[in-house]
Amino acid sequence: MIPRLEFAATQPVHDALRAVGRTEDIRFSPDNRLLVLAGFRRRLCLVLGVRIEGPAEDPRVTVHDFLELVSPGIGLVHGIDFLDDRTIAVGNRDGQVALFTLPVGELGGRRFQAEPIATVPGSLTRWVRSPGSVATWQGEDGVRRLLVCNNYIHTVTGHVLGGPDGFRPARASFLLHRGLRIPDGITVSHDGRWIAVSSHATHDVKLFDGSRNLGWRTSPAGVLRGAAYPHGLRFTADDRRILVADAGEPLVHVYESDGDWSGARDSVRAVTVLDSATFERGRTDKAGQTNREEGGPKGVDIDRSGRVMALTCQEEPLAFFSMASVAG
Repeated sequence: MIPRLEFAATQPVHDALRAVGRTEDIRFSPDNRLLVLAGFRRRLCLVLGVRIEGPAEDPRVTVHDFLELVSPGIGLVHGIDFLDDRTIAVGNRDGQVALFTLPVGELGGRRFQAEPIATVPGSLTRWVRSPGSVATWQGEDGVRRLLVCNNYIHTVTGHVLGGPDGFRPARASFLLHRGLRIPDGITVSHDGRWIAVSSHATHDVKLFDGSRNLGWRTSPAGVLRGAAYPHGLRFTADDRRILVADAGEPLVHVYESDGDWSGARDSVRAVTVLDSATFERGRTDKAGQTNREEGGPKGVDIDRSGRVMALTCQEEPLAFFSMASVAG
């Protein structure tokens, strides 16, 4: 097991983390000042104020404040991503994708009721159904785009955002489908070329080449093998590594390329991030039955300085590791 980074935090922050319950995705803000966790069962987003200091070999993490974001637009929240430093997209398994503006100023250790500034509704007859993880990015053309994993219809939809504030859903399409069976995590490379999608039921990660015209019939260009139940995933800043959280094992897998993610590849490294007792507790239900699809890490992210990996799961709402220890 690689060593954790012990983080400094106030007692109210520790209490908020203990109370958040089952977590899913996790995401740092672009300015690296906030970290948001998906509080799935409690139907909230836990927004944390963070500071990361020190050298890459020995970074120091402080979690100094928190805010519980609640809203009629937040249900069984699974996916989170930032559109800018204060605007987030939230994917709710039981309904819609909603966009929120976080309050300006101190988080203040409080519960904050918010209304969505925009929504992408979900139903049997609309584009979005059972939305989970989401990813956003802004292309060279300046247009913001939102990708949504629709878990139980096995698709990724693409949504162009526009309007006066740039956050209103303007156009949608079925973007990806082939090779996906319960798409459970998604990330886009920093150069915008590669879209990586965790495919839960096929036990792998599919990579799609965004330099091509994507559509319903587009086949994956690459595949990452070896994870039992891949969930959260992230590219490193140079787009030459991908970290994959394995919900069915106490592991984060590390994959490498020269920047071209075509073809099939196995992980070059798998690091243990949960001790055996925590892992077994997370995969055992109240009746004492083992669920082999659970217990491991769910959400994973890399801070914007590239020094720290953050992860979350039901039994460990928040843990930090140095990227130096992850990469080896």
